[in-house]
Amino acid sequence: MPDTLYTTLDSPIGPLLLAGDGVRLSRLGFPTGKGAVTPRPDWRRDDDAFPEVRAQLGAYFDGRSTRFDLALDPRGTPFQLRVWEALTAIPPGETISYGELARRIGRPNASRAVGAANGANPLPVIVPCHRVIGAGGALTGFGGGIATKRWLLALERGERLETGQLALL
Repeated sequence: MPDTLYTTLDSPIGPLLLAGDGVRLSRLGFPTGKGAVTPRPDWRRDDDAFPEVRAQLGAYFDGRSTRFDLALDPRGTPFQLRVWEALTAIPPGETISYGELARRIGRPNASRAVGAANGANPLPVIVPCHRVIGAGGALTGFGGGIATKRWLLALERGERLETGQLALL
């Protein structure tokens, strides 16, 4: 198995950890919260890794793009991979419930399992798990925190937010 390379990317939602083989991204981690990812001892830092990921995330955070076309290598069960693929079909700035996501993958009674798969998403932001909300419309758990989820949705809806506004959400 090739080395896992990692680097960090400064972003309006804090420094993001990027990890994978240097081209294909397998992890994107938040700096804090349940989605925090820290480099493992066997990972090797390479600040030249993931140039295309950096460019596309930069365009996203600048409000110039809401779509990603990247080489990704998420690791999960077949069910998780199916859920993560379905997440990419949710239009930017729109939200759906866990139940709706379960229906979309043909498993209408699996909203809890869909929620667990959503929470295990190794590539948040790029695989937009922040677009899934509770049945009543409430913003629910997110690895980067609810304020980050709210900020990402506002960004996708074209609301221009300053970096400091994240703390106010």
